Amino acid sequence: MEYIVGVILGLVVGGFATTSGFDRDRAFYPTVLIVIGSYYSLFAVMGASRYSTLAIEIAVGLVFSVFAVLGFKKSMWLAVAGIAGHGFFDFFVHHALVTNPGMPVWWPGFCGTIDIVIGGWLASRLWKASKTERREEPLL
Repeated sequence: MEYIVGVILGLVVGGFATTSGFDRDRAFYPTVLIVIGSYYSLFAVMGASRYSTLAIEIAVGLVFSVFAVLGFKKSMWLAVAGIAGHGFFDFFVHHALVTNPGMPVWWPGFCGTIDIVIGGWLASRLWKASKTERREEPLL
């Protein structure tokens, strides 16, 4: 069920960002990435985790924040890599790296799915923008 909800919400977030015009600002998706990367730290605090768990979650969140900043400053494709990469991190790496008692059991499936959908949405927007000549294309 978390996968279905992740796909639906990912499409809703991407569609809303596009139709509302929020994603015309280069800062939108990098900001989304910073928020995405911070949830595990929140779960560590909520679960009264050991300091080592919180430290690992903060360090990992900072890695994704670096992708967000570089995506904003250099190339939005780095924001795509960060958002989608966080989805793969959810599915394949997080459970092997740290045990976070505050994290809901359904979270990795939901978060991984929504991250990959939003990353794909941004990738399609960037690809379409590169194919059309627009006077104002703030995503590039």
